[in-house]
Amino acid sequence: MSGKFLDKVKFFMGLDDYEEEEEINEDIGQEQLYNPVSPSQSVKHKIVNIHTNQQMNVVIYEPMDFEEAPDIVDNLKNRKPVIINLEKLDQELAKKIFDFLNGAIYALDGQIQKVSKGIFILAPNNIDISGNFKEELTDKGIFPWQR
Repeated sequence: MSGKFLDKVKFFMGLDDYEEEEEINEDIGQEQLYNPVSPSQSVKHKIVNIHTNQQMNVVIYEPMDFEEAPDIVDNLKNRKPVIINLEKLDQELAKKIFDFLNGAIYALDGQIQKVSKGIFILAPNNIDISGNFKEELTDKGIFPWQR
């Protein structure tokens, strides 16, 4: 040990080149505690696709009384777009239901758009209503009352 100390002192004074000896402990017979990873091995990571191909369901309502309005709002709260047809209702009841749904859309930060007289599409905040979908919906016969 004193030999190593003197070698270090000589090295710091610039008198000798110091080379630190590595102590190698070779334990023969002990199992290797780790598995070396070679660069060719691939590490598997969990990959999650953020773009889902989930089919969106549109709920269509033709309410006959005001008691159906909370059910419509429940669908919006569950992030489902809703198409409502208020054509068959008297004007006072249709206005009452529309006002209730319009307040819910505002509270849920959603959107409402008129498709035609008495027919509206209500979308929750996860769905953006854009473009001229009125003709598309009419052409495709989406509305059951247009068939």
